[in-house]
Amino acid sequence: MQELELTQSAQAQALTLDWESVYTELLPRVYNYFRYRGLEDEVAEDLTAQTFEKAWRKRASYRHDLAAFSTWVLRIAHNVAMDYHRTHGRQVSLEEMEVHGGEAHPEESMMARDEILRLRRLLAQLPPREQELVALKYGSGLTNRTIAQMTGLSESNVGTILHRVVQMLRAQLKGEE
Repeated sequence: MQELELTQSAQAQALTLDWESVYTELLPRVYNYFRYRGLEDEVAEDLTAQTFEKAWRKRASYRHDLAAFSTWVLRIAHNVAMDYHRTHGRQVSLEEMEVHGGEAHPEESMMARDEILRLRRLLAQLPPREQELVALKYGSGLTNRTIAQMTGLSESNVGTILHRVVQMLRAQLKGEE
């Protein structure tokens, strides 16, 4: 009986969330998650919209006792990405990706663009699990604890894998200079 009341309370909370605030807070994290997965801007935008649409439709099934709302939304984003990759393949051509430079000097912009393209190329060569962890950590800004809850890995394992990946990427980037 108490569990049923808890579930109904969680459902009521999810239904009364301020969706405008949730959307504003989580939009960059979800979008960046897709970009770190190597997807073009337009695709990332479409998948971000799909993620929020699914979250809206399934909001009554959210259970705050299992995960934070942001974790729940990012789990939906993960599932949307997996569906997309199953249908369209794992990666897009990195050369086709447009990298947006800031207001920097043209030479600095070109160097930054080249560095980003090199990093994206290296990220695309990682195994899917490592790509996912990097996207969750650096694209979505999640903590190792939250990533561990989402992936079923231990928190220390997530930290170890990410540390090794970052060290390897740094070494490869230095080796390409």
